[in-house]
Amino acid sequence: MSVFLDLNAVQSVPAANLNRDDLGSPKSVRYGNAPRIRVSSQSWKRVIRHGVEQDLGEKAARSRLVPLKVRAALIGQGWPEELAVFAGERVMAAAGKKGIGIEKEGHSSVLLFVPETAIAELAALCGEFRDDLEKALTKRNPGPVLPGERVEAVLKQRTVSIALLGRMLAEVPGANVDGAAQVAHAFTTHPSEPQRDYFTAVDDWLGEAETGSGHLDTAEFSAGVFYRYATVNVTDLLAHLEGDAQATRTALASFAGQFILSLPQAKRNSTAPHTLPDLVHLAVRRHRPVSLAAAFETPVTADNNGGFSAPSRAALDDYATRINRLLGTDNTAFLGHAAVHDDKPTGLGAAHDSYTALVDAAVATALAETATAEAGQ
Repeated sequence: MSVFLDLNAVQSVPAANLNRDDLGSPKSVRYGNAPRIRVSSQSWKRVIRHGVEQDLGEKAARSRLVPLKVRAALIGQGWPEELAVFAGERVMAAAGKKGIGIEKEGHSSVLLFVPETAIAELAALCGEFRDDLEKALTKRNPGPVLPGERVEAVLKQRTVSIALLGRMLAEVPGANVDGAAQVAHAFTTHPSEPQRDYFTAVDDWLGEAETGSGHLDTAEFSAGVFYRYATVNVTDLLAHLEGDAQATRTALASFAGQFILSLPQAKRNSTAPHTLPDLVHLAVRRHRPVSLAAAFETPVTADNNGGFSAPSRAALDDYATRINRLLGTDNTAFLGHAAVHDDKPTGLGAAHDSYTALVDAAVATALAETATAEAGQ
């Protein structure tokens, strides 16, 4: 039996462009036959990942620049550039049965997701085999030079963010990680479409008699109340972290906290949309997670004051109440919420005074349920 921590949030965001498409417009989706503004899961996962890594002091990087970073590290140690370039390429050639290719600009042919410490470890490995690398440098077909199992061991290392969000690296056996966390695309609970903004920039050094602007253009932005959802398979996370309950507790609490507090950073200097969720609802469930997105398949309508926040909170509460009735208590170990407004919802579990108190209570229950499930197997 798996245990899941479900995270739900309702958040009002003013004029912003949190996540742009290829034309610079806010991303969108049609749901319930109504246009909605959307923020992609990739966009929100990235800022959550960086927050978790900052919390834990354990950074990872997703990049094609590993061979170039190894090259730079070796040059910094006094290696000749030609040998350093060759060493970076041989690191990639040693991984997997066929190696990882190198593109013309020196990038790896696939995107790697490794701890930042991997670069120093790979450079140190090259140092151990410098004599072999120097001998192979002049060969037309140098073949394997570095020990593949040691290169692969470095590339297969996991950080908490890799355990949470996963890694796809088919070229290296055993390197794939099926992430314990899943993050949904956020979308507005009501109909919403991009709006255009015509703007100008003044040239400060124009003469007093001169008119006009130094630059003019149009941009798009949006505003709305978003429903956000993510879930963590706590059982998988514990397994990814080799059964370390304390590390799992820390990782789970950090992910939940960053889910609540994070915000994609696009156009932040020109919009500063630094709001917090009006409502956060956490649930610990057995067997499978449950998204409450269907609460907004019928778009909410504005209340008498013209706002969407209160109707959105009410719609979430009403739908959660119905889902809880259908599920019963066998599959639910915890329900709780924290909110800006004292709405007294009936389907979102016990009220908590702060986000922190809510997260602490949910994480404690999730870990206890996971331990019980593990003991019962």
